[in-house]
Amino acid sequence: MKIGVLALQGSFHEHQAILQTLGVQVVQVRLPQELDGLDGLIIPGGESTTIGKLAVDFNLLQPLQQFGKEHAIWGTCAGSIFLSKDAHRQQPLLSLMDIQVERNAFGRQVDSFETDLEIPVLQSVSKEKPLFHCVFIRAPLIEKVGTGVEVLAKLPDGRIVAARQGHLLATSFHPELTEDARFHQYFLEVVQ
Repeated sequence: MKIGVLALQGSFHEHQAILQTLGVQVVQVRLPQELDGLDGLIIPGGESTTIGKLAVDFNLLQPLQQFGKEHAIWGTCAGSIFLSKDAHRQQPLLSLMDIQVERNAFGRQVDSFETDLEIPVLQSVSKEKPLFHCVFIRAPLIEKVGTGVEVLAKLPDGRIVAARQGHLLATSFHPELTEDARFHQYFLEVVQ
């Protein structure tokens, strides 16, 4: 399996490291031709406006949109914003996943937090209790999901922090900043 990690900005090295521990061939994607031959793509956390502007500058926006119509893409934090159809502001978006997001929903950097959430779909890759340690850093929320979007995780107050639409996956948190590879394993199942 060959997975790309969009390497324009953000935590792409951390995703690459986890994928490599799982025996996956990883390609850092910065140019359109680097999408060729990939089975899936991860868009890391970082700053969604910067990722979008760099994608435009490197002529990646349309190739990424085309790639996402046929292949699995997982967006974490800023990546989930970039995947969405609506982020409540003018910025480059892939508009692939029928979700509406609220950027920086929890406030500033000092309001970042960590919590354990029950994520039942992770039982497909592990018999462990489906608790996952979630790291939220200036995180977005998934405010609204469209038809065909499955909610995978919510905070205790009911706000959505993970969703899947077919071969598209979005998480508000950063699984790459933990030592738990189960979410990456789950994405590899989505890719297949």
